[in-house]
Amino acid sequence: MGKQSDLTGFEIAIIGMDGRFPGAKNVEEYWENLVNGKETISFFTDEELLEAGVDPETLADPNYVKANGFLENSDYFDSSFFGYTDREAALMDPQTRIFHECTWNCLEDAGYCPSTYNGLIGLYVGASPNFEWEALTLFSPEINMLGAASAQLLIKKDFLCGWVAYKLDLKGPGFTMTTACSTSLVAIHEACQGILNGECDMALAGGVSVTVE
Repeated sequence: MGKQSDLTGFEIAIIGMDGRFPGAKNVEEYWENLVNGKETISFFTDEELLEAGVDPETLADPNYVKANGFLENSDYFDSSFFGYTDREAALMDPQTRIFHECTWNCLEDAGYCPSTYNGLIGLYVGASPNFEWEALTLFSPEINMLGAASAQLLIKKDFLCGWVAYKLDLKGPGFTMTTACSTSLVAIHEACQGILNGECDMALAGGVSVTVE
């Protein structure tokens, strides 16, 4: 690339993508859903919500939204493929597991392998707070087996970027960021800045938001 002052941003090309969405396991299916106007959000009756444990007072609130989006197979993860033990994978935030898969698929879509690529690949990512997951794993026996400190690195979403970069051998800059609803957009912006500033030759950017019910 030329000098930073000569760059406009149009020099950057999108060469690979991946994503997981309600009703779509990749970006191709997501696009088809958009083209065909397919509804992929699930709506629930009061009876279904009561059976699921929703408080009646909450259910009576006119502002309560009786709908949600679900990711299929979000609890599946090939731990050995990414170099984790089953015990580590059991504690890992589902958002971190999914982002491993999407990052791998994105690199595959772009046609690049980090271990053979001579340049620097950066990773810019954001994830939603996952308090439900932290609560669910609080008394997990795996915590005692791995140790509290090691377990927290898997449970907390803040370490997502470090895990993915390490396991996929990404040697460029890596940042986990949180800016509420704009997180994914900010991640993409920072990735572009990283390329334009010469901090990396290629960058992966995106966000993930998966909560456990």
